[in-house]
Amino acid sequence: MFLKRFFKRPDWPVSVILVVIFVLAAILRFWRIDEYQTFLGDEGRDVLVVKRMLLDGKFTLLGPITSVGSIYMGPVYYYLMAPFLYLWRFDPVGPAVMVALLSLCTILIIYKIGKDYFHSAVGLIAAFTYSIARLSVVYGRSSWNPNVVPFFAVLLMFSVIKSLVDHKNSFLILAGLSLGILIQLHYITFLFFPVLIAVFLYFKPNIPFRIYLYSLLAFLFSYSPFILFELRHEFVNTLGAWNFIVAHNTGSTGLLIDSWWQTIRDVTIRIFWRLIVTGSAELTKYLIAGAGIIYFVSRSFFNSQTKTYNAFKILLIWLAVGILSFGLYRGAIYDYYFGSLFPLPHLFFALFLFLLWKRNLPGKLTAVLLLGLITVFNIIQSPLVIEPNNMVKNTREIAGFVLEKTGGTPYNFALLTDKNSDHAYRYFLELWGSPPVVIENPQADPERRSVTDQLLIVCEEKVCQPLGHPLWEIAGFGRAQIYGQWPVSTVKVYRLTHYEKN
Repeated sequence: MFLKRFFKRPDWPVSVILVVIFVLAAILRFWRIDEYQTFLGDEGRDVLVVKRMLLDGKFTLLGPITSVGSIYMGPVYYYLMAPFLYLWRFDPVGPAVMVALLSLCTILIIYKIGKDYFHSAVGLIAAFTYSIARLSVVYGRSSWNPNVVPFFAVLLMFSVIKSLVDHKNSFLILAGLSLGILIQLHYITFLFFPVLIAVFLYFKPNIPFRIYLYSLLAFLFSYSPFILFELRHEFVNTLGAWNFIVAHNTGSTGLLIDSWWQTIRDVTIRIFWRLIVTGSAELTKYLIAGAGIIYFVSRSFFNSQTKTYNAFKILLIWLAVGILSFGLYRGAIYDYYFGSLFPLPHLFFALFLFLLWKRNLPGKLTAVLLLGLITVFNIIQSPLVIEPNNMVKNTREIAGFVLEKTGGTPYNFALLTDKNSDHAYRYFLELWGSPPVVIENPQADPERRSVTDQLLIVCEEKVCQPLGHPLWEIAGFGRAQIYGQWPVSTVKVYRLTHYEKN
């Protein structure tokens, strides 16, 4: 009976295609997720904080530290992780599952925007390209605070579109809630403030004051943990962020304009190249130029549909102001910084193909060819074509070996590495109830009680020279001798004891 009713619906093929896309996306994100997920120092730090919240009652108002100095984000990501880490019995794969689920929800919202405001084909194409895109798969299957930015970004802008285009004002409350969460995930998400200001100044919506008030309260509610910390500590992070921005935007006006323009040009190409095409930056430039021409000659499609045109303008403001905002940033721009814009290239590319399809037979053939090329490029460069890294398994194995070599007695711990930190190893050691003793500085520990009889060292470097290393955990241990060394998984483990004359 259900199947009969289903196949009588005129849109049943769309539903079937969407289900196929969703299943494909789920496979790409969940297949051997425990083997492919990243688990380095940052990820170890996060699960360590959440573990202490759940088991030790050490709740926090601060989130992860940023890469630009002693500036912290809000704690919302830790609270998003908590139920999943608990349900998976403190296996780090739990939070990665949460990220994958939110990535799937991102696909559904992208489809919803494309379908509701342009055409069901636009929604399907955008959902499909996002589901297979290399970066969306890479960042959609590991736990890290920037990895959930695309979901809250598209949820925020979908809510804004529903409010301004469909005049469903209550969606602004959801927008306020989303914004409060979003700006706790990564400092780049602050670009949504100028984006929203530009959108509302352009549309000048007639929205009741109470809706704005409810939206503000929703924002303050979701942002409240970080606000409380700032109030208690004289806005130390806010002032630090402001000083960072000012320090990185001073200098010659000519140099700043030149740098600003170079950044904008680079970002414009990269967000379509890295998020859609993946195979060729040159092809990306031609696609951007071609899309501009097609949009221009297809103005009648927009002009005849006010709802479509208004939604398009909101997406365009999101893209333009987002790109311009990157021009204010002077540091290196990594791929994950584009999380706030992740959904946009897929929506614009899908609309471009749809407008091509509507023109004539050569347009249809070109649209099919381009979609095929994009699909092939992303399949070839899929992260799943390489062998899994098994980071969680290896880290657990190494930590277990370290614990075995301690003999059940107190120990100090150190990690020799290039760019990693020891939090991932410390997570398992602390979870198993045998955390290493942290060596205090002489002022805090003049009697050196925090220095134990043994120091266990994990070395991730190609050439390991633990004796005399300047790392504090090793230098603070004092003069030592190697009592044993063993290759374990991808590293070497050393056991040092205090030096004794023969």
